[in-house]
Amino acid sequence: MIRGVIELFECDIATIKVDDHTIEYPKHLLPIDAQVGDIVLIEGNKITLDKEATDAYKREADEAGRTEV
Repeated sequence: MIRGVIELFECDIATIKVDDHTIEYPKHLLPIDAQVGDIVLIEGNKITLDKEATDAYKREADEAGRTEV
């Protein structure tokens, strides 16, 4: 299982940051409610949202005063 964060959507492609590199997936493979900054779990072509990790990630970013996720 791979854990990453959605960096951007461009046309029909989602760019997901994993460690120190990025992976691109067709946007239709992501859950319909996926947004930039969401933490995702990737198993093959199955991608799910990790809501708890996303909330914690965004909370840490807000506390650190970061403007980008």
